[in-house]
Amino acid sequence: MSVYKTNRSIHKWASIVISLPLLVVLVTGILLLVKKEFSFIQPPTAKGEFTVPTMTFEQILTVAKSVESANITDWDDIRRLDVRPSKGITKIRSHNSVEIQVDSTTGKVLHIAQRNSELIESIHDGTFFEKNANIWLMLPVSLVVLIISITGIILFIQPYRKKKKRKLDRRFKDE
Repeated sequence: MSVYKTNRSIHKWASIVISLPLLVVLVTGILLLVKKEFSFIQPPTAKGEFTVPTMTFEQILTVAKSVESANITDWDDIRRLDVRPSKGITKIRSHNSVEIQVDSTTGKVLHIAQRNSELIESIHDGTFFEKNANIWLMLPVSLVVLIISITGIILFIQPYRKKKKRKLDRRFKDE
């Protein structure tokens, strides 16, 4: 089998093998790029009264516990706190992906919504399917994409190289 046929075969079969994982990464990547444009992916950020946060951690936990849909009873139920001084808010994210936006000065709950961007991120990096899938699935897919890119460039350049070689061969024949 020639190098060109082998290259074409590698390109074809590698493309077939990675098409589904690559499609998942592409679709979820597009959703993550536009996540701030769609409130069902990421809730819009509210704005507090003042830009200097004065709430204590204990007050933040008390406010978080008051929101039933978040199912927060203690700090173990909170995934992340995101303090935005310029907006005057603190975002509290629970483990069930409910986001509570609280005024960092008054403690008033400004917005409660489901945050789906974390789900999309976990699908995007493969950890939704299995904790270490980003290493044993997404890394090999990335390497195969690199191989497909290289073989694709070779397949693209190949006809031009052949054409140039034929021209050179004709030129030397004529001389």
